[in-house]
Amino acid sequence: MEYLSNGFTLHTGDGSFPISTDSMLLADFVRLPPNASVVDLGAGCGTLGVLLCTRDSRCHITGIELDPVAHRSATENIERNHLQDRMESICGDLRCISLPRGSFSVCVSNPPYFSGGPASKAHPLARRDDCCSPAQLFQAAARALKFGGDFFMVHKPERLAELIACGAREGLEAKRLRLVRHREGGEISLILLAFRKGGKPGLQIDEKFLHHCDGTPSHYYREIYHIP
Repeated sequence: MEYLSNGFTLHTGDGSFPISTDSMLLADFVRLPPNASVVDLGAGCGTLGVLLCTRDSRCHITGIELDPVAHRSATENIERNHLQDRMESICGDLRCISLPRGSFSVCVSNPPYFSGGPASKAHPLARRDDCCSPAQLFQAAARALKFGGDFFMVHKPERLAELIACGAREGLEAKRLRLVRHREGGEISLILLAFRKGGKPGLQIDEKFLHHCDGTPSHYYREIYHIP
């Protein structure tokens, strides 16, 4: 059981991917408009949805998850946190599921990072993009978003060019890029990207790190984890 801010909790359950720094970083990176309608593509046990609900009491989250075990965990987390009026989980394939086109103001995703290599035995759908390529993910995001809506994602830096190209093909313009290092001065380990449907060219770039060289947490890390 994970204890989050504002009294919320998250139980990952057997077979569900545990809460990670990636999810915490992405939830912090997301900008929600007033009364945001959010779709989470590949929502797992509802981690991102619950994290966003801890930040904003007016947003509504729809999670799409292929794995029925993770979907059940998401449903349990929704009920445990009394979020039935603000959050839902749909068990289905985001590549073909029928959602009202252009009905969401925000899309989020913490997708599988790798296009090859050995699959995880514990989480076979969570590591490799066999079931949903970046191109298919961006197609789903573009269908779901209204004009001017934003798509936020976390990924690995080595796939940056591919992600920006996939977004451009679907009319999703890259607007913000955050480069994240686990240790100050170290290699870039994660990227956070924000795309806008119908957005004009213009990319803002910033950098953050999670730990100082001596291993102590940075101000950025403390903010994300609500550490005084």
